[in-house]
Amino acid sequence: MLQNDLQETLFTEEQILRRIQELAREIEKNYKGKNLVLVSILKGGVVFLADLTREVRIPHAYDLVGASSYGAQIYSTGQVIITKDVTVPLKGKHVLLIEDIYDSGTTLKVVKDLLDVHSPASVEICALLWKEKKKRRHEIPIKYIGFKIPDVFVVGYGLDYNEKYRNLRCIGVLKPEIYS
Repeated sequence: MLQNDLQETLFTEEQILRRIQELAREIEKNYKGKNLVLVSILKGGVVFLADLTREVRIPHAYDLVGASSYGAQIYSTGQVIITKDVTVPLKGKHVLLIEDIYDSGTTLKVVKDLLDVHSPASVEICALLWKEKKKRRHEIPIKYIGFKIPDVFVVGYGLDYNEKYRNLRCIGVLKPEIYS
């Protein structure tokens, strides 16, 4: 059972869904009457996007961007590979970039730069997790934060290690012996 590979559970499914509802209310208030597009980063952000898009009760579109900087490692490689660009026109629209975890900032910077090329009216970021770090490669303002976490390696709810654990309904700290 995948849950047995967790050192501890940081957030249960219930806690995550409750926080997503709170984020959705903030987003609705701030984007009411605006042409909103949610853009998630594949693959980790898809689970978060799926739950968030169903909770946001104002008209909006969504799309996906493919980007990777981890591979089969627990730390970002520092090199981001874009594997998919958006297909929804973003010109003049308000984009909310949906991210699973704000860690080094490398992937977010590259994807935000990519979205800016499409000439949106604005680009803001919504991260489910904000990892506390002494130093990041790229400091990027995050408008909406689901949870702040310590600098630990987490999996579940879309977050993976070597393509496993994405399907856990909770977010937990992976036992170090799994990835050592």
